[in-house]
Amino acid sequence: MSIDVLVPTLGESITEATVGEWLKQPGDAVAADEPIASLETDKVSIEVNAPSAGIMGKHIVAEGDTVEVGALIATIRTDGKAVPKAEAKAAPAAETSSAAEAPTGDVPTLSPSVRRLVLEHGVDPTKIKGTGRDGRLTKEDVLAAANAKSDPAPAAQPDPVAVTDVGNPPDKPSIQRQTERVRMTRIRQTIAKRLKSAQDNAALLTTFNDVDMTAVMETRKKYKELFEKKHGVRLGFMGFFAKAACLALKDVPAVNAQIEGDEIVYHNYADISVAVSAPNGLVVPVIRNAESLSFADIENTIGDFGKRAKNGTLKMEEMMGGTFTISNGGVFGSLMSTPIINPPQSAVLGLHRIEKRPVVMADGSIAARPMMYLALSYDHRLIDGKEAVTFLVRIKEAIEDPTRLLIDL
Repeated sequence: MSIDVLVPTLGESITEATVGEWLKQPGDAVAADEPIASLETDKVSIEVNAPSAGIMGKHIVAEGDTVEVGALIATIRTDGKAVPKAEAKAAPAAETSSAAEAPTGDVPTLSPSVRRLVLEHGVDPTKIKGTGRDGRLTKEDVLAAANAKSDPAPAAQPDPVAVTDVGNPPDKPSIQRQTERVRMTRIRQTIAKRLKSAQDNAALLTTFNDVDMTAVMETRKKYKELFEKKHGVRLGFMGFFAKAACLALKDVPAVNAQIEGDEIVYHNYADISVAVSAPNGLVVPVIRNAESLSFADIENTIGDFGKRAKNGTLKMEEMMGGTFTISNGGVFGSLMSTPIINPPQSAVLGLHRIEKRPVVMADGSIAARPMMYLALSYDHRLIDGKEAVTFLVRIKEAIEDPTRLLIDL
């Protein structure tokens, strides 16, 4: 007996997805509710679970194919019989991972990104211990194996084109030039569309300020051990900025509003989207009712988002409905940037790296202080320049004097 595997309901207004990776191949044993495939939507990657225990049948679609909700993507045999060779051979995913693409031997199942790294670095996947789910190889596994090679072999290259510069000495070695064409993931496609839409539909402007991080850094240093011991999470910078943003949004409600048609929608709550790096791009899960959360609640939520963004288990509803965004480019070393808003929101706060700079103090002396540039990009159709500047000043005041966060100033 054979059971159909269908594309599950993906969430509100989402009707299709892209097959990201087959986690089970034809002939593999599967348990009920075990992940057998991953799908990429325009917001997040999700897993498709086996509807019943049995033997994986054929893949109806291949990795990279676009499928609609309810579409048939695979079958599972529940009679315990092995999958016929003809059926397994018909599976598109099985054809794309042929032995010709990788070293010989008992080749493990490789995702497209891992397969590219295997070919690029010329490593044997059968000799690498996988650290991913069910022992699968990850990109980090391949890179670690490549770095460990004492005498790296030349990377396998698809049909290199030799180009010799005219006029160079005849004994000069030829230059190999190549290109690689990779299909954009659905998440990356959506990021591109949304960012372009923000540029086309909003009157974007950015205002800057800088903030002295001395007080926050001293507070973290003084209480970080007690905080982690009590709450089980590290006290980070984002908690301070999220709480400061909540106070500033209360003082300047336009920054927390959005335009719908010819109306302005104001929010009396702060659902703060935080930009988090994921393997396929940036995602922005939402801290709901941030104004009512403690530092520990905020730090725990952000830490959980970061972990689940990396393994692709963020839920669709967790990335919907934010009213304001905070993006921390400083973790990557950015000194200054002009972040772009996340529609339909009207503003985004950009944080940057902390570096010591000479600052003229109130008494006229000059001191080296840990400074950070802040950037607020906003929709000028809704937010005036005075409001944008006032908002950043409120953030600056709260960070330079964290006591304000406790007494709501």
